[in-house]
Amino acid sequence: MTATQITNYLENKYGECRHDAYAMAEAINEMSDILEHDEWDLFHLLVENKPINSLMTHSYGFHTANGRGIINEIQDKYYEYKSNN
Repeated sequence: MTATQITNYLENKYGECRHDAYAMAEAINEMSDILEHDEWDLFHLLVENKPINSLMTHSYGFHTANGRGIINEIQDKYYEYKSNN
């Protein structure tokens, strides 16, 4: 996943990209490697709250502890990359 892909998706879907797309791409790609899971699924979990059944991120429409943990870890990595830019 690249910063350009993130920017294009957010601009096409929501009209703008308010985030540091580079930091977001780095954070998502790192978590994708750790979890050995598709980066686009993680992106949609983070941005659109779409469940990832294989990672059991939601139960009855709410985040599970695992789902919240994944989101928090991506956010932590995002802010770490953002502060290093």
